Amino acid sequence: MTEGNFVDYIKIYAASGKGGQGSVHLHREKYITKGGPDGGDGGRGGHIILRGDKNMWTLFHLKFKRHFRAEGGGAGSKSRSTGHDAEDIFIDVPLGTIIRDADTDEIIVEITENQKEVVLLQGGKGGLGNWNFKSSTNQTPRYSQPGIDGLDGWFRMELKLLADVGLVGFPNAGKSTLLSVLTSAKPKIADYAFTTLKPNLGIVEHRNHKTFVIADIPGIIEGAAEGKGLGHRFLRHIERNSALLFLIPADSDDINKEYDILLNELKKHNPELLDKDRLLAISKTDMLDEELQAEIKAELPKGVDAIFISSVAQTGLQELKDKLWEMLN
Repeated sequence: MTEGNFVDYIKIYAASGKGGQGSVHLHREKYITKGGPDGGDGGRGGHIILRGDKNMWTLFHLKFKRHFRAEGGGAGSKSRSTGHDAEDIFIDVPLGTIIRDADTDEIIVEITENQKEVVLLQGGKGGLGNWNFKSSTNQTPRYSQPGIDGLDGWFRMELKLLADVGLVGFPNAGKSTLLSVLTSAKPKIADYAFTTLKPNLGIVEHRNHKTFVIADIPGIIEGAAEGKGLGHRFLRHIERNSALLFLIPADSDDINKEYDILLNELKKHNPELLDKDRLLAISKTDMLDEELQAEIKAELPKGVDAIFISSVAQTGLQELKDKLWEMLN
């Protein structure tokens, strides 16, 4: 998936169909000149239905089609015939999609199961035909109900990635390089900050053909929780990860300080993120000798397991995969 094709936020307009008109009809046939009322009911208008699809990773397919309008139900007719129900409109979304009311910002539903269907807007009910109103005092009612109007509104869709492991670090910490080495993903890699502007997903193959999903989330900067840099746009993707892998390069000026800043940004965004399992990986260690490694190890943050890796030299990667698998299971 190219970077421009990853869309994690979209606004759509949807309108369900109006119910069909009930029929006003009096039964007429040879030798029966004054039959009773037999006007049928109107059909239901089309629903707008959301459906989860595990094979989708982005809302890109909604970028160029943002208006959805269902047809109205068919009108009733003679012989108590009910009008046809209109076809429902299905909107497929990736798992992890949250749908909000665009006006109130209220969460309507979260789609987290494959093929799960949720009616976003119900189609209008069809009107009753005149045969429903026949009574002992009103033998030939000449009226019926109109169909009920459909519903409409603007909705915001936000995608939170459903990855097992979230990669957390400052811009240019080597997250994309690590992802490209651990998985077959091909993220954009360059030697400047904010190379990654959209999350990248990759599947890590572990021993015995076991797999887990890892997400390279755009780099955090101080103030991200207040919306600086890419702010909330990427912090929300971390919320669904089972475990967090903090990546700090060995040539960092102060590893402890960087780790504290990253933790603080997560805490400000959502304190529950600190309840997740964490692992600290010190990257770019191919430039260190054993003495330097020992020095760094002695000063690493307390309360979190740490591991030394190099994506370029491909050292420590199997141990990293083992650790992550252990955390996830």
